[in-house]
Amino acid sequence: MNNPIEAENVYHVFDWLWCSAQLSESDIATLPAIGIEAVINLAPPTASNALPGEAELVANQGITYIQIPVAWEHPRLSQLEQFFAVLKAFKRHKVWVHCAKNKRASAFIYLYRRLCLAEEEGAASYPMSEIWTPNPVWQAFIDQAIQHIKGPSAHD
Repeated sequence: MNNPIEAENVYHVFDWLWCSAQLSESDIATLPAIGIEAVINLAPPTASNALPGEAELVANQGITYIQIPVAWEHPRLSQLEQFFAVLKAFKRHKVWVHCAKNKRASAFIYLYRRLCLAEEEGAASYPMSEIWTPNPVWQAFIDQAIQHIKGPSAHD
């Protein structure tokens, strides 16, 4: 795909899944052209680079908008499980996941790949390993998720 998206840290993870940092208004306008059917925003509306009116901008493109506001210093397993449920609900649809810098999004995608798709560490770590090394808060969250959420049967 020739990337018309201006957001930082854009990754095409699977044929149906993309992730990035905060989308701009012009980015949102291009999403229908690549077939995006849902946008999941993991940043809280108070994020410093949040786009005012993002939900309306996305909805005006005919795209489903879901916000799961994950506090940077306090990610919760319930939010991860909600994220897994949304991806399951949008199975066979094209989904764009973003947050402020693609750190929350890439960590949640990593956990999706490990826990739902049962991928090996090397494959699952893409694109997270390209973007950042989780800080102690996020590494503890990742470890907790792996310990507490067991395999694909947890959300099939």
